[in-house]
Amino acid sequence: VQLQASGGGLVQPGYPLRLSCAASGRTGGTMGWFRQVSGKEREFVSAIRWSGGGGTFYADFAKGRFTISRDNAKNVVYLQMNSLKPEDTAVYYCAAAEGTLIASSAFSDYRYDYWGQGTQVTVSS
Repeated sequence: VQLQASGGGLVQPGYPLRLSCAASGRTGGTMGWFRQVSGKEREFVSAIRWSGGGGTFYADFAKGRFTISRDNAKNVVYLQMNSLKPEDTAVYYCAAAEGTLIASSAFSDYRYDYWGQGTQVTVSS
């Protein structure tokens, strides 16, 4: 499985940005987004199941501002980020888990089997 994240860039506070993660190969059960600031631990952002109703999970900071979605036909997962804040600045990584994760598992990066290369998101005026 190969994951290609894209869509990052420089955006002003309050503006939106949409990230994409294109997956090739057998992508399994769950796709997730994580982010990492240099010198800090990687943190969970959001996750979505490929099947089973496409259950979604969000970190508290993402609820109400970020929306994860998928296009099964294209094998692409999106992360729509609205009302961006400077503290959202980070490298965003997409990840794939072979299993269909439940909420308590989806938040843990070690549950994911494959990782993309990351895309930089900078929120600054």
